[in-house]
Amino acid sequence: MQPNQRTVQGCVEAAIEKTCGERQRLLCAGRTDSGVHALGQVVNFTTSARIPPEKWRPALQAHLPEDIIILESDEVPAGFHATFWAYSKRYRYVIHNHVVSHPFLRNYSWRIGQPLNIAAMQEAAECLLGQHDFRSFESHWPNKATSIRTVMDISIQRRHLCELLMPLSLQAQDKTPPAGQGDLICLEIEADGFLYNMVRTITGTLTYVGRGTWTRHDVQRILQAQDRSIAGGTAPANGLFMVQVNYRDGDKKPRTESPTALDPDCL
Repeated sequence: MQPNQRTVQGCVEAAIEKTCGERQRLLCAGRTDSGVHALGQVVNFTTSARIPPEKWRPALQAHLPEDIIILESDEVPAGFHATFWAYSKRYRYVIHNHVVSHPFLRNYSWRIGQPLNIAAMQEAAECLLGQHDFRSFESHWPNKATSIRTVMDISIQRRHLCELLMPLSLQAQDKTPPAGQGDLICLEIEADGFLYNMVRTITGTLTYVGRGTWTRHDVQRILQAQDRSIAGGTAPANGLFMVQVNYRDGDKKPRTESPTALDPDCL
């Protein structure tokens, strides 16, 4: 929620009130900055309404603008919290690596005209795997809890436009073109939690590697320095997507000692 601003949360809460007459506060898996997109946001709320769980999706959609879509609705156990019970989150950053701007990609990617070496970027990105203090990639430090996070997976591939806006669940069912081709470079990163602007700063840093200015050794040095001033710039918000929020066993079991739970403001 933002004062005097239209937000996704505000629109969904208004839709709930119009649907059942109740004013409910959403609990969200994570906040996304203005300009950032969400393909797999998860939210939950309590209600005394007798609407069947599966009917909430079309009921809410009837009161939402066209740019906010409810993908599915279901009932969860009492006490479920979309933020604190998340085991990991997966983000995607999209770079349009082409000398010519594409009018339909401007709001969904960061265009870089210079060719990027994604093999070098991947090699450097692997320095970030595992548990580290990611202070060098955090815009607002010190935060309220800790800058230590665990990166479980990070990959950089060339992909096609048709894959850009597709949730992972649909990609598994669809026959998409083979990876390694296309003008879109997609950085995918999964971690147990993210710091403010962490993905965008990692992306900005790795583009220096892709241009040949830095190497994997520079990324390692930046990580160990715990100094934001020596890392790369913050990539634009419009290329970032929250792709998926994961819960243990695909279900509703809370994590203990979760960085996300310690500081829900850090994504």
